Amino acid sequence: MIASQIALVYGTYLVATASPGPSNMAIMGTAMRDGRLPALSLAAGVITGSLFWAILAATGLSAVLAAYAQALFVIKIFGGVYLLYLAFRAGRSALRPVSDFARTDAGRARPRYRSLYRQGLLMHIGNPKAIMAWIAIMSLGFREDAPAGMLPAIVGGCAFLGVIVFGGYAVLFSTASMITLYARLRRWIEAVLSAVFAAAGLKLLVSQS
Repeated sequence: MIASQIALVYGTYLVATASPGPSNMAIMGTAMRDGRLPALSLAAGVITGSLFWAILAATGLSAVLAAYAQALFVIKIFGGVYLLYLAFRAGRSALRPVSDFARTDAGRARPRYRSLYRQGLLMHIGNPKAIMAWIAIMSLGFREDAPAGMLPAIVGGCAFLGVIVFGGYAVLFSTASMITLYARLRRWIEAVLSAVFAAAGLKLLVSQS
């Protein structure tokens, strides 16, 4: 029974994390544009944000937070505005001429790993759906009569899966073939990223629940 519960939790988390969304799209775009280490820095921020909500859910604080509409409203506004900001950046990049992009790329400084990490962290913390997702995950796998090791198994296992999924996106899309593809289709890729961020941001801002 315990093994089946944990397997259900892992499967649910894996499907939710691997599904295309703003975080995964951001990691993919960063990997193709800037390379593996910057993408891994962004992925580390996303994973940290996920663990933040996981710990809150494990301690029951996220359920309390979810009960207060005003708190969720503030998080939604913050997350929506930040995603729209990312959409603006991606859209501006898509509109830049190829020659202008190449000149900027040639003189680019070392990647700002802290900035990328912070971006991933803010993206995930600013997503109120992560609260609900972790509450659902905890309710799937955790009961009052659960053994002492159940909670660490859920949080630790999901954290490991998050590293595999988000890190996998960073590694896969930083290969030479993907970087070449980005150089060829840069404008289209940045336009798609801008559309994804804008859609996600607007959905957060206008959603009622």
